[in-house]
Amino acid sequence: MFKEYDVIVVGGGHAGCEAAAAAANLGSSVLLITMNMQVIGQMSCNPAMGGVAKGQIVREIDALGGYSGIVTDKTMIQFRMLNLSKGPAMWSPRAQNDRMLFAAEWRYMLEQTPNLDFWQDMVTCVVVKGGRVAAVQTSLGIEIPCKAVVLTNGTFLNGLIHIGEKNFGGGRAGERAATGLTACLTELGFEAGRMKTGTPPRVDGRSLDYSKMEVQEGDLPPGKFSYTDTPPLTQQRCCWITYTNEEVHDILRTGFDQSPMFSGRIKGIGPRYCPSIEDKIERFSERERHQIFVEPEGWQTVEIYVNGFSTSLPDEVQYKALRKIRGFENAKMFRPGYAIEYDYFPPVQLKHTLETKLVNNLFFAGQINGTTGYEEAACQGLMAGINAHQKVNNLDPIVLSRDEAYIGVLIDDLINKGTEEPYRMFTSRAEYRILLRQDNADIRLTPIGYRLGLASEERYNRMLHKKAQAEALLEEFAGISVHPEEVNGLLEAKGTPPIKQRVKLLSLLLRPQLTMKDLQTVPKVATLLEQYHTEAIEQAEINAKYESYISKEKEVAEKMSRLESIKLSPEFDYSILVALSSEAREKLNKIKPLTLGQASRISGVSPSDISVLMIHMGR
Repeated sequence: MFKEYDVIVVGGGHAGCEAAAAAANLGSSVLLITMNMQVIGQMSCNPAMGGVAKGQIVREIDALGGYSGIVTDKTMIQFRMLNLSKGPAMWSPRAQNDRMLFAAEWRYMLEQTPNLDFWQDMVTCVVVKGGRVAAVQTSLGIEIPCKAVVLTNGTFLNGLIHIGEKNFGGGRAGERAATGLTACLTELGFEAGRMKTGTPPRVDGRSLDYSKMEVQEGDLPPGKFSYTDTPPLTQQRCCWITYTNEEVHDILRTGFDQSPMFSGRIKGIGPRYCPSIEDKIERFSERERHQIFVEPEGWQTVEIYVNGFSTSLPDEVQYKALRKIRGFENAKMFRPGYAIEYDYFPPVQLKHTLETKLVNNLFFAGQINGTTGYEEAACQGLMAGINAHQKVNNLDPIVLSRDEAYIGVLIDDLINKGTEEPYRMFTSRAEYRILLRQDNADIRLTPIGYRLGLASEERYNRMLHKKAQAEALLEEFAGISVHPEEVNGLLEAKGTPPIKQRVKLLSLLLRPQLTMKDLQTVPKVATLLEQYHTEAIEQAEINAKYESYISKEKEVAEKMSRLESIKLSPEFDYSILVALSSEAREKLNKIKPLTLGQASRISGVSPSDISVLMIHMGR
């Protein structure tokens, strides 16, 4: 019934979709197995993509040739660039999406992808022969042969949903949990753990009073994620902001004795940076209110996502508390919030390619690795799909370094540090964030995607054109002078000293009080900029203003890369080096780093331990 596939991808969420698309587009024969084909690409939690650091990841996925940015652009209902009051390293794109359109677009794009087949079923075991993946077994008793497997099971592995004192099996509201696979993997020798995440109630937007809330408009003009010609957003839907209050908190506290989180019924650890509302009012009891984002679920629905009100309290407590929020006095609930516990596999059991150390050609991606978030899952799926294809075709693995991409930071953190709570990406996790901006993801990564065959020639040429335009514009600014009478009015209005003689445009651009947008009010500059694309203009401005910071960060990255060139043997027994700390010996033997640079980033390995390793290696 089934041929032998090059790659089988298990799971149709964000990680699975990117993995299947990447491997298939690179030329592998791929089978995507999912328990329910009606929810491929489903947004399980909030109807949004991007945000702080996450937006950078979506742009990186797009730059490499992945689909998430394109799907996001085609299904957006609002776009905002966050952190514009800070430096460009912090600028982060975020989109509200139409939940139903998002899933439909993902399925459509996958169905248009050559080499990709689908099968609706539950995978219960991975068949291993001679230390290598040979097939998967399903709940229908079918064994499907393959050369590689990518597991992207999300929150479905032995998923348990909690609402107050009630709990029942499920991987998502209305969907059954996946069983059998955890037991299969632990029998193979994998270590498993338990994590928890949650989601807020959904309400009927017709029952809310928006006049009592703060409106949150999208950017004008709206931006986008993809570097391709995705259609610009021509209209946007508003979001709103409201707040909890002491009365809301008091009602929520009445349910604490029935809370699965406080009673100990939930054993898994939840995301620290996205706590439930009951966790927030317990941990931050001094706060009189907490922010609630009121987010529409799409163009053609009245359903509202109550962002900031994630909870697993009893449904009747949720309902009473919700109706005490300003604007929610007459709210009707579509469904309550809930917490979900699920199995994960500590990611120190993986290589940088996301292949497992224990079983050849078996890859893990997404929440199975202990991460949280669509974007974190999608980028892992992309890299696992790429590397599964590379492995079965005897091609070199693709590993992104920490100074190349946020994707590289995320995977390196997981492999070397592991995680005991759901891992979420932040700009603060990246030591080279001035290099890893959202505006230059194409310049950083499209050459890699193009060399692989994942990014098209059109993408590559578009990137080259943008880069050349940015460089040409700065050359023009360095060569064109302006007279005092042309710019002094602007300079005085911006609180920066007027000029007394002709100066180059570049010297004015370098003034912190002035932006390219300000200089466009000068007729000579406006005429010049008409010849350049908006993205190239933005790139040129950032490159000019932050040149010294960018150069310094590149220099630091190059110094650190020297440690990456010092190879370590994966067979070396670190227990013989008694000069190492006992924790370092334990961690190094467990993770088996491939380079000295990787060893230096392992939690518990100190600089003095690295010195011991260098001395041992004759360095």
